[in-house]
Amino acid sequence: MKKLTYSNWIIFLALFLAPFYLTEFRLSLLGKFLTFAIIAIGISLIWGYTGILSLGHGVYFGIGGYCMAMYLKMEAATGSLPDFMSWSGIASLPWFWKPFDSFGFALGAAVLLPAFLAAVIGYLTFKNRIKGVYFSLISQAIVVIFVTLCIGNQQWTGGTNGLTNFQTVLGISLTDPVTQIILYFITAAVLLMIFLLSRYIIQTKAGKLLIAVRDSENRARFLGYNTTIYQVLVYILSAAFAGIAGVLFVLQVGLISPEMMGIIPSIEMVLWVAIGGRTSLIGAIIGAIVTNSAKTFFSENYPDYWLFLLGFMFISIVLFMPNGLVGLYHSVRQRLRRPKEVEEIKNEADTVMQRS
Repeated sequence: MKKLTYSNWIIFLALFLAPFYLTEFRLSLLGKFLTFAIIAIGISLIWGYTGILSLGHGVYFGIGGYCMAMYLKMEAATGSLPDFMSWSGIASLPWFWKPFDSFGFALGAAVLLPAFLAAVIGYLTFKNRIKGVYFSLISQAIVVIFVTLCIGNQQWTGGTNGLTNFQTVLGISLTDPVTQIILYFITAAVLLMIFLLSRYIIQTKAGKLLIAVRDSENRARFLGYNTTIYQVLVYILSAAFAGIAGVLFVLQVGLISPEMMGIIPSIEMVLWVAIGGRTSLIGAIIGAIVTNSAKTFFSENYPDYWLFLLGFMFISIVLFMPNGLVGLYHSVRQRLRRPKEVEEIKNEADTVMQRS
């Protein structure tokens, strides 16, 4: 496995040192953005390296978030019904809520349920060679189905309001500033581990095959590879990453609702990767952080027309930087190095001439 570059180390070092130079409010925002970066890595794997555009990752993020939120509501209820169920006239706790009284079960479900759903959807679509815009439309249809189910079953999911008003996790106060700092460090550590895992996968033979599937799936099939297995596995992995991100998001933000797993958030997730550079894992992280930071900056300073500024930024980057911010960085770096390389070649040529 190749070592991380200095620029990668600098980025992660800056993230881990953030609690020492950011205010409490800005640190909470950055922690939220890091959960988005985890989703972006998964989308980069499935889209940038495998060539499958998924517009439905909001579902997997939402499932992970709801699983953790259900545990937090159970803990806050302290043995009684969650507050929103009492308001809806529910007399007893639904059977599928009872296992979420366990933190371990909620955490496992937040990863396994998105992975299982992705396995079913991925197998049925990739085995039948459904891809391109058709797969994107199917992924959006899944989003609509899940959002409708969450809104329509208010007595079980909280409806449009979602699940909120959490107090503690494992008996520890979520509002304590120390707890928030610890959760930030956990999020940064999980992001680093997922980045290293994804980077390792890309550098293996399986990663090379994913790129081959992206560039020419028919040729990979002709060479004897079962491309369906690789597509399903990478789709499962990206869904699991989104579920983990949902868990960390709920713990830090204290809210999950159907709006956060809808079509618009799912499309925004793809934009994060496009802006950072879809064929770069570190670019996916940068894209998620930069895009959401810009969204916060524009909305705070230009509340009347921040959407126009954000849209202009999206259009500019997509049109003039097709490889994203990381692609721009590499192109500028190559241009700066080119004169030095030319000078070195000239010096070598002069040396050869003098010797001859």
